Amino acid sequence: MRPQSIPAPMPGRNKLQKFAENLSFPNVYESFDPAKPKLTGLNGAELDLRGKWAAEHFGNDCPITLELACGRGEYTLDLARQYPDRNFIGVDIKGARIWKGAKIALAEELQNAAFLRTRIEVISHFFAPGEVAEIWITFPDPFLKKGKENRRLTAPQFLAQYRKILRPGGPLHLKTDSRELYDWTLEQFATQPQVEVLYHDDDIYAKPLPIPELATETYYERMHKHKPITYVRFELLGY
Repeated sequence: MRPQSIPAPMPGRNKLQKFAENLSFPNVYESFDPAKPKLTGLNGAELDLRGKWAAEHFGNDCPITLELACGRGEYTLDLARQYPDRNFIGVDIKGARIWKGAKIALAEELQNAAFLRTRIEVISHFFAPGEVAEIWITFPDPFLKKGKENRRLTAPQFLAQYRKILRPGGPLHLKTDSRELYDWTLEQFATQPQVEVLYHDDDIYAKPLPIPELATETYYERMHKHKPITYVRFELLGY
């Protein structure tokens, strides 16, 4: 008897399943249309958490840290484990990646970890002024093609978004294996009087880490361990 051939899986089926499952997660929020940003939560219910994330989602008054370009949410999860007295929200546009982090958070009962699927260009629609205490930008797309510089998450248009939601003095962190993005970011910041670089390092693992949070490794970082990992900590001035 000839062995039966196994049909190929339907393209995208796994992603569609994850998108559907995200709707059933109480720790995932989404906004799909950047032209008309609106927040939806459990089972697609529309809601407004602007200025109310700590009280209405987390049920506390603890400070909020955002992880932008969070991917699978390794930083969101690890920081939530380390700091149970703080709240963490991972932000990414890729629903299949957020699914992974959200599922782990639920399995581990990490009540201080949540996820927001949206474009970072419209992040200020979902948080009130001063509602965010800290921002991490972890291994974002460096957009190395000529003419794409304005899409980098340390470009002026994004800094303007962060300023709308970050409390005065709140630190921002860039961790990346892209030396091009690291160098470009420092060059840009040197021309902007409203940005203060607090610390930078072009190879963080070549010496003792300046802060313990840098020890967290993302999936992407583990895949590219041969490349030096760079870091910039900065602050926005002029509030």
